[in-house]
Amino acid sequence: MTHRSAAAAVDGWLARVPRCARLARSVAVLGLVASSAGCILTKDLPDPALEVPDGYKAARLSTAKDAPPTLDWWRGFRSGELTGLMEEAQTVNLDIAAATARFKQADAQARIAGAALLPSLSGTGQEAYSRTSGSSSSGLTNGGREVVNYSASFSASYELDFWGKNRDAAQAAEETASATRFDRDVVALTTLTTVANAYFQVLAAQDRLRTAQRNIASAERILNAIKERLRAGTGNDLDVAQQESVVANQRALVPPLRQTLDQNINALATLVSRPPEAVRVIGGSLNNIASPRVTPGLPSELLTQRPDIRRQESQLASATANVGSARAQFFPSIQLTGQGGYQSSALSSLFQPHAAFFSMVGSLTQPIFDGGRILGNFELTKARQDELLQVYRKTVVQAFADVDNALMSIRQTTERLRLQRQVVSASRRAFELSEQQLRAGTADIVTVLNTQQTLFQAEDLLWQAQLARLLAIVSLYQALGGGWEPRMERPVDAL
Repeated sequence: MTHRSAAAAVDGWLARVPRCARLARSVAVLGLVASSAGCILTKDLPDPALEVPDGYKAARLSTAKDAPPTLDWWRGFRSGELTGLMEEAQTVNLDIAAATARFKQADAQARIAGAALLPSLSGTGQEAYSRTSGSSSSGLTNGGREVVNYSASFSASYELDFWGKNRDAAQAAEETASATRFDRDVVALTTLTTVANAYFQVLAAQDRLRTAQRNIASAERILNAIKERLRAGTGNDLDVAQQESVVANQRALVPPLRQTLDQNINALATLVSRPPEAVRVIGGSLNNIASPRVTPGLPSELLTQRPDIRRQESQLASATANVGSARAQFFPSIQLTGQGGYQSSALSSLFQPHAAFFSMVGSLTQPIFDGGRILGNFELTKARQDELLQVYRKTVVQAFADVDNALMSIRQTTERLRLQRQVVSASRRAFELSEQQLRAGTADIVTVLNTQQTLFQAEDLLWQAQLARLLAIVSLYQALGGGWEPRMERPVDAL
């Protein structure tokens, strides 16, 4: 009987026989599996039946000159301050440190689970002193008797893992440790993308603050021109009041922008594990940030690049191993124990040949009735395996969607940025012309109000469009799983 056919026979039997009859026919199942000549039931990962596309829908217009993301992908933005924050976060971030501690715990658990595959050995040394009573049943007394006994022994025990129960349990623990390592990579990637997003938010807030200050100065300049018209008798109080409202509105935009700036600086401080008072972010302008170009590669490559996919794959492998361990609990456990050593009433003769003793015992334990505990545990592990299989499938499908969404977002935000620059250019020209006509006394105040409001709003939206494009690029790096290992090019003579 093959490994897989033995496992299928057991699963089929468990599915067909009623609960009470299962307990009565356990011995028949043991005979069936024992006839497989001691084979160990092996498990393969269940087929996720995934449909992997040949390419990304949103990547059809990408050029072949783009490169896959490098391990230090953040350097593509060409910001020394951002690079410093990224490198510092990798070494001191507390979330990453906690995730590192978790995979160390998982490694220790794997070592604990693997200990069952090896025999246990212990040594004992003992000195026993006893004294018998000095009285007797006849009423006579004697001096009693003192006895000293010395012994030194070793004992060993080992469970023959004939059905793979301990091996599968150890494999499940190892896969869990592997999943925890990938979880650490997920945390690290999330931390780095959060650092990049927060830093770009800082730059955007600084740009918007500078624009707001310039707009306030422009609005005050227009206000002064309107007041001059009022003094000259060509204006009225309504015009002044309307422009004062514009100035006040522009000033009201400053506090929220300062709050956004401070909050993102504080977020960066948390990400590098320092108090806000100890962090100084110089910042600058979004105009100084480069826009790296990156190719998403093939969807099939994403399965090995995304740490969350690798994490779910390891968790599924752990659950599959647990199913094998739970199945093996239906079968007998074979235990070998042995003990040997020396025992003597005199310490000087303790290690003489005549003081030696030993014992060896082999035992076989077959569960017969346990109230459904083993069956319930088996069904639990099977259901857990199915759950993780569906989670794995969803993670893969979601990963493909994440990349497509990021590519589409880059394309649309790039187009939005191009159009918004045209809006700002036209709005600035209209505002300059209306201001010139205002000073010449030929402009309608309503026209001036409309052109300046349009310009102020267009300039603020321009910075938001630049920020959105940078955030879209960061989201693509995150969707691709961060940096990729360099590809090994095949030599020309090997082609």
